[in-house]
Amino acid sequence: MKPPLLVLIPLNEASRASVEAAFDVIYAPDSAQRAAAITLRGDTVRAVLTNGTTGLTAAEIDQMPQLEFVSALGAGFENLAIDHARSRDIVLVNGAGTNDHCVADHAFALLLAVVRDVPQLDRATRDGVWRDALPMHPNVSGKRLGIVGLGKIGEKVARRGAGFDMEIGYHNRKPREGAPLSYFDSVESLAQWCDFLVVATPGGAGTHHLIGKSVLQALGANGFVVNVSRGSVVDTAALAEALTDGTIAGAALDVYEGEPHPPEALLALRKVVLTPHVGGRSPEAITASVDNFLANAKRHFAGDAVLTPI
Repeated sequence: MKPPLLVLIPLNEASRASVEAAFDVIYAPDSAQRAAAITLRGDTVRAVLTNGTTGLTAAEIDQMPQLEFVSALGAGFENLAIDHARSRDIVLVNGAGTNDHCVADHAFALLLAVVRDVPQLDRATRDGVWRDALPMHPNVSGKRLGIVGLGKIGEKVARRGAGFDMEIGYHNRKPREGAPLSYFDSVESLAQWCDFLVVATPGGAGTHHLIGKSVLQALGANGFVVNVSRGSVVDTAALAEALTDGTIAGAALDVYEGEPHPPEALLALRKVVLTPHVGGRSPEAITASVDNFLANAKRHFAGDAVLTPI
């Protein structure tokens, strides 16, 4: 008999078929379906598939007395009631390592787009404006790249930066053992040093508005910031002010506060590139994430240690 699995996130047809082959799936990818599914079948659920944004609350966990396994499909897990789940001895896993290349690719796409002004140049070309009437924009190669959060994604961003002959520094809560990059003990000092600041740190209370007024002032008038972490990490109001008054040169965000609604304070600003939280989404990344979930689940229900525990 297949274990009952509550799925709280949208899955494409192929992913859903793979999951349904292993589980009795209760598919509830929106808030109304979620509440109804937990009320009607919560007492049977043994596993939950969610993600960091969608999460799983302590109250929901309490409505699932047989719950023993929870997976976040991606790397993030900021909205999972981790401590409460652990108090129930629920096994927790995530998708660490499954979409790192995709996110790092997207971070560099955003960096190139905002520094080289690609969206505006595309629009100007379509309007028949020739280059002589347009401002020039700086190189990306050979500059200083600062990375906030040298985890798996941050490391891959650094590797891409090396391919652009960039000098690379980073900030973590503590230095990474063996990392050959320059370490900065504060985000402000890193921002003051670098030309481009890429934010790849986890979300959650500990990093809320980590990128605020003081960091943006340190980054300076020729600096650019890219956020591929979580929207909560960047103070939207401070960013809008910094872009409006020229404190920084530009920003590119794949994530932002108030998702899925785009940040109103930034929409009218020219120096911003926005994408709708797609940095970790590609056919390859989704397949790898689902495969990782299934591998973890198979091991758990067979009594073996999971591969990517939280």
